[in-house]
This record gives sequence, C-alpha cells and structure tokens, in this order.
Amino acid sequence: MQVINSEVFRFFEALEKNNTREWFEPQKPHFKSLEAEVKVLGEELKASMNETDEIDKVKLFRIYRDVRFSKNKTPFKTHFGMSFNRKKPHLRGGYYIHIAPGDSFLAAGFWNPNKEDLFRIRKEMEMDAEEFRKLLKDPQFVKAWGGLTGEEVKTAPKGFSKEHSNIDLIKKKQYLFIKKLDESAILKPDFQKEVIQHFNALRPIFNYFSNVLITDLNGVSIL
Repeated sequence: MQVINSEVFRFFEALEKNNTREWFEPQKPHFKSLEAEVKVLGEELKASMNETDEIDKVKLFRIYRDVRFSKNKTPFKTHFGMSFNRKKPHLRGGYYIHIAPGDSFLAAGFWNPNKEDLFRIRKEMEMDAEEFRKLLKDPQFVKAWGGLTGEEVKTAPKGFSKEHSNIDLIKKKQYLFIKKLDESAILKPDFQKEVIQHFNALRPIFNYFSNVLITDLNGVSIL
C-alpha cells in the first residue's frame, strides 16, 4: 500500500516560507513526484472503499490557488486536498482528506449542500430527528468522529421555528464530521487502514442521509 512520504510535510513547510513562483518553479519536479505518490494513495483508497461503497470519482485538488477574489495573493496552497465522491443520485455524502503541516484531518458529510437538499434535510429534522440522534450516539461513530459540526445560522432558517426541539439540527448549514490527525498518524504504514475504518464508521449516517434525499416526507421515492 502507498504510504505518505514525510517529504510532503517538509515541502509544504518550505513552501509556507517561500510562497512565490520564483521559489516553486525549481522545486516543481520534486512536488510532482510527491503529488504522483498521493494520487496513487487516492486510487488505492478508492479501490478499498469500493469493496463496501460506491465511489465514482477521486479528485486531488490542484496546488494553484484562485486568488481573484482573495485578499491572500500567495499563488500556492500549502496542503494536499483530496475528495472522494459517492455515486449519485442514490448515494449521498462525500469524503475528504487534508494533508498539511500542523493541520491534517479527515472530513466527511455535506460541506456545501444545494438549497434543495438542505431544505429537505431540515424538513426531515423538523418532522423527526430521533433516528439521526440515535446514529450520532452510536459508540463506533463517537469513537471515530466525536460528533457533528459545521456552520449554522444564528437563530432559525426562514420558515422554521427557533423554538423547535430540533432547532440545533435544523439551523445547520453544513452537516460535517471532522477527525484531526497528527503527522505521526499519517506517516504510519497502516494509514490507509485507519482512513477506511473512519469512513466506514460513517456509513450508517450516510445511509440515513441518502434515504432522506431520495424520498419525500412520506417516504416515497423521488427518483
């Protein structure tokens, strides 16, 4: 199995201090070599995940930053970011790996749901969140991820009561799960195995969201 090269962290540490095109260009062959290794890791993880899931795409994001609308004009990202997309429309949710010095993590869930999906999830929480709350208390999930996170509105979304008993779930704009990782964990030979275990621990929650998003409030399929 492909492992993460410790040079990844050293490269990004150096790039953080020298984030210019002049510094990067001579280092580009070294970066491309590290990038190729991470791409292999992604494909191996995809194959392993597809033993129990359906991942139709793995994407390693480009190192070049889009600076058009950013105050930070440095040209390069100082991390690797890689996403794994489940096969839509019947499977929902996505997985993500972030590798950076001092800021590595696994993430999964719904980072930027479209307005239709977000509204459908909120309506489900408004009607009955008992099943979802039970999944959040599952010992295997709690051990792997801790709990639910993500941005939320201050009081209540339009059309929902701020007094509702499930308002803590309804006011979410994102439904995210994040697991922080230190460098030693990422460099271990069994890193791939750990990633798979964490992603598998989320499967019941993803199954729940998938069922919600392919049915109406009466439980009738919309596909």
